[in-house]
Amino acid sequence: MSVAFVKEESAETAAETHLPDRPVSPHPNLVTESGFKALERQLQEAKDAYEAANAIEDVNERRRQMAGPVRDLRYLAERLRTAQLIPPPASNDVVAFASTVTFNRDDGRVQTYRIVGEDEADPKAGSISYVSPVARLLMGKAVGDVVTMGGQELEIEKIA
Repeated sequence: MSVAFVKEESAETAAETHLPDRPVSPHPNLVTESGFKALERQLQEAKDAYEAANAIEDVNERRRQMAGPVRDLRYLAERLRTAQLIPPPASNDVVAFASTVTFNRDDGRVQTYRIVGEDEADPKAGSISYVSPVARLLMGKAVGDVVTMGGQELEIEKIA
């Protein structure tokens, strides 16, 4: 039956049941082991949310509650399919993917970040994406190297 022949609330609900896809980065989907496990965990959570929503009796509410998990399932399945698991760097001589780097800013701040994949990046928790401007500048550099970003100098103090 067409939505046009049911109550108005259903037409509104139908519009809410299709969410646009989450944008997928054009960059290679590099991930650390912990990032890969996090994607798997998020996929399972989306499956669980989908199953819980599917158990709702009211069809309109079920559609509304399933929209987010369905979108997340599509996104996470694609991210897991394209994931390129990168092992930890063999050496701490230069900054690489999965390195933890500590650097000084010329304003006196000292910052430490782990360079990770896009889906696992969380600057507040101390991780940045390998495609972020800071990470791009630091990759391939060694302790003592200085890079300039936005008029500020960053000097690498430690690589772990």
